[in-house]
Amino acid sequence: MRNYSQLWSLNFKWRTLSFRNLFGMFTRCSLAGLVCFAVLAFSSAQEPADSLFTRTEAMIPMRDGVRLFTVVYAPAQASEPLPILLLRTPYGISGVSTAYLARALPDLTADGYIFVFQDIRGRFRSEGEFVMLRQPRNPAAGETIDESTDTYDTIEWLLDNVPNHNGRVGMAGTSYGGWLTVMGMLDPHPALKAIVPQGSPADMWIGDDFHHNGAFRLSYGFEYAYRMESSKEIADVSEVIRRYDSYEWYLELGPLSNINAKLVHGRLPTWNDFVNHPNYDEFWQRQAFAPWLKRVTVPTLNVAGWWDQEDFYGPLKIYELLEQHDSKNMNFLVVGPWNHGGWSGEGRKLGPLDFGSATGQYYRQHVRAPFLAYHLKGKGKLEIPEALTFRTGRNQWVEHGTWPPKTGVSGQRLYLQAGRKLGFDAPRGPDAEAFDSYISDPASPVPYRHRPIELRSGWTTWLVQDQRFVHRRPDVLDWVSEPLQEDLVVAGKIVAHLFASTTGSDSDWIVKLIDVYPDDYPPDPQMGGYQLMIAADVFRGRYRNSFEKPEPITPNAVEHYKIEFPGNDHVFRKGHRIMVQVQSTWFPVIDRNPQRFVPNIFLAKESDFQPATQRVFRSEQHASYILLPVVRPAQTRGQDKGKSETGRTAARP
Repeated sequence: MRNYSQLWSLNFKWRTLSFRNLFGMFTRCSLAGLVCFAVLAFSSAQEPADSLFTRTEAMIPMRDGVRLFTVVYAPAQASEPLPILLLRTPYGISGVSTAYLARALPDLTADGYIFVFQDIRGRFRSEGEFVMLRQPRNPAAGETIDESTDTYDTIEWLLDNVPNHNGRVGMAGTSYGGWLTVMGMLDPHPALKAIVPQGSPADMWIGDDFHHNGAFRLSYGFEYAYRMESSKEIADVSEVIRRYDSYEWYLELGPLSNINAKLVHGRLPTWNDFVNHPNYDEFWQRQAFAPWLKRVTVPTLNVAGWWDQEDFYGPLKIYELLEQHDSKNMNFLVVGPWNHGGWSGEGRKLGPLDFGSATGQYYRQHVRAPFLAYHLKGKGKLEIPEALTFRTGRNQWVEHGTWPPKTGVSGQRLYLQAGRKLGFDAPRGPDAEAFDSYISDPASPVPYRHRPIELRSGWTTWLVQDQRFVHRRPDVLDWVSEPLQEDLVVAGKIVAHLFASTTGSDSDWIVKLIDVYPDDYPPDPQMGGYQLMIAADVFRGRYRNSFEKPEPITPNAVEHYKIEFPGNDHVFRKGHRIMVQVQSTWFPVIDRNPQRFVPNIFLAKESDFQPATQRVFRSEQHASYILLPVVRPAQTRGQDKGKSETGRTAARP
């Protein structure tokens, strides 16, 4: 069971936890310490005599009279006024205790902070109505509250009622908590001096939890909505998913329209939003951060993980949006070899991968702690680089003056070639229709991870699973390079350019870039021949010209699909091979495309689903390729002193 020894995963999505144990822990802790408060009540709860903190509970009133349940942990023996560190969450705070706090954050507890945890509006012990990812308020429409105003009001109350603070407040959180942190800085309280959003979503339709490039993330979207909106706390989705292998359950469910028709009957507001807003309309655009991040209001440390299975797009997009307005150098980026929330643990291993050092510990001690100490306590020097990334394959931290790096980086095209080969030479020859093909059948979709797909295991590491489990399937194409003669370093955005056709009138295209280990791999024989995904994503063909206005695909017409991956910093080592896989189903993490155009896939009928023949072209006229941001050899190791735009290698922990 994952517990709160990883405190900075307090806002970690439920999907990474054992639900029954998590819910039981919340229930036990809440009943044990349940106290009723009137407005502005602020009473200390009992803690052990040797406790490092004094625990205080409060119901903090917002501007509309709704009260939010809040717990304050203040150091029992502070020698000076301390800053406040605020963490807001929809996942419940009753499981937090002095023991967990001291064990989880030894670097920050030693420095001295007043820790404040809060159930957001409508969740657990807070009052009001919960709205999933509540959009920023529209004053012209009479809207007066959102998560930004709730944050502002909370900080104002804390400054007036919590003793011995120094007048500075920081915010931090992971996932939904990271999103709440960014919301807090849109129109910030003057006392908010620094934020650390970790794994925050930025756009739920383009690239985060609920959709990727228009393709719906079925298993995640349905299960998350059910757990969050069937109860004020966390509901158990196994009440409806009663198959050990959820792949079978979702396949037997049939079209998405059966979710409301047979299961939830319109009771889940978020599912209704999915149905009513299938395209990138004003609803999704207004919920995204792009319209709102027009200034850098407070110093911001954005944190991401290369194998974040939930919100990898978000942190890099937030950094990108803020960077356009960062005239005062307050916007920073850290990307490590982590899954969602992996920065909270040791960070040495992920699945079968060993990164050679405790990357999570390094980040917390050498990046996050100094960042907060500088901005909230006025201590130390701010020496973190503009961007700090962990270069996988070579397993080293690399500093960058810009992200993506520009100096010393050139775009190189890696082409799909005849004979299922992959290389840097463009296709040549008279065959204008050279292609490879497969049949995509929605009735037998490609699983996104090893089966059985269990509800409570496998989710956190599926992005590093060996892709040999689908290699050689007839509905998965692959192209592979010769063994590399030297290391190939890629740093920045990888872009897939796919020229493809379908006999249907709609189609999904999934492209994976894979690092293939040598069959004989002495450092770890069990990794011999391993196929490790470095980048992978999906694109729904109906949106090839516009995310707002879907269009049918003309059957058998060759179309150009551009699939951008958020970012990478990886070394394909000498002796390794590079592989590209292409497929059209990725189930059930992505819903099945009927492959016949319908106005709204959420309302599709069983009769709309059909097999289709897919062609991926590799001719001179239609050359499919992967555009790699290749770092020139002279730039890959950098210098020990100074810092170029591409960066220098940071000291290993």
